[in-house]
Amino acid sequence: MNSKKIKVEGFVIIDGSYLEGGGQALRNALSFSCILGKPVRVINIRANRPKPGLSHQHLHGVNLLRDITDAQVKGNAFSSTTLEFTPSAIVGNSYYVDTHTAASITLIYQMALPVLLFAGRSSSLIVQGGTNVSFAPQVEYMQKVLLPNLKFFGADFYLKVLKYGFYPRGMGTCKLDVKPVNKLHAAQLIDFGSVKSVSGVAFCAGRVPKSIAKDMEEAARAVIPRLIPSQHFSIESVKHSLERACDNGAGILITAQTSTGCVLGADMLDKKKTNAHVLGDEAACKLAEYVCKEVCVDEHMQDQLIIYMALADGHSKMRTGPLSNHTRTAIYIAEQMAGVKFNVEVESTDKMLVSCRGLGILNVWS
Repeated sequence: MNSKKIKVEGFVIIDGSYLEGGGQALRNALSFSCILGKPVRVINIRANRPKPGLSHQHLHGVNLLRDITDAQVKGNAFSSTTLEFTPSAIVGNSYYVDTHTAASITLIYQMALPVLLFAGRSSSLIVQGGTNVSFAPQVEYMQKVLLPNLKFFGADFYLKVLKYGFYPRGMGTCKLDVKPVNKLHAAQLIDFGSVKSVSGVAFCAGRVPKSIAKDMEEAARAVIPRLIPSQHFSIESVKHSLERACDNGAGILITAQTSTGCVLGADMLDKKKTNAHVLGDEAACKLAEYVCKEVCVDEHMQDQLIIYMALADGHSKMRTGPLSNHTRTAIYIAEQMAGVKFNVEVESTDKMLVSCRGLGILNVWS
């Protein structure tokens, strides 16, 4: 993708209305800003959303990165559509965020994780909010799919769920522990190999009966052995205790691990009126689609890896399906902020090879 880096008064200008026009442009731009030490001005923030500008979730993320990097910030107010952010040093420490809502914990982690990887020492980040909410990665996906993918880049973290939280009240709590890196290594996510194992969990909480989780499990069991031959298949249904989750919620995550270490995931979240059998069936069929195509990175992981590819030392590649607008937006931000070039090669109608020679950024604070 071609993009031109624009500088005005020392700021890199990022147009938040580009393609997807949601919060991702802001999140990635600020993460790059912190790591590269580049002041950034984000305009038209979330311009394509029903309520444009900074929501409470994005504001908490902005203020967290402000605290981590002792940044100078202008425009960090609710509904603000323009933000100026000038970072300083990345400080490894213990941080705490309480969103007081069901704002996605994982999206706040998505902003902070790459930054804390370049801190001078290990960090911990406790966030209260929603662990499993719409339009965001579920916390199980971050644990089971993001973590093994980032290990290809030499990155590591530990994520513990202290309490689950669902829409509308949230009240979930997670603790993220991050070890700093000297640098990220280029990853080669291009060899699918063969399916080694498939595993999953269907969960429910609150007043949602365990039969809902069991129905999701049974639907997945009816699909997986038929569509995904593997050496090992296991899935369980879980009812979270009141101590672990006080509100109603339900969902499912199924993952496939291949002989070459690729980990693909598919998840579904109950939206109150959705048939549980449908949720289990759709998650299983989506995972089977990835396996059938022999992609190494699933649809919801591809955009999350772009920032790591741009920062890594060497030539990273990932074989994935058609690019989402989230991924195209992430590439636009990476090219604007880091000056790298992504190449997207169409291998077939349902398979693409994305590559980038990263900056090889060294951790100057370690």
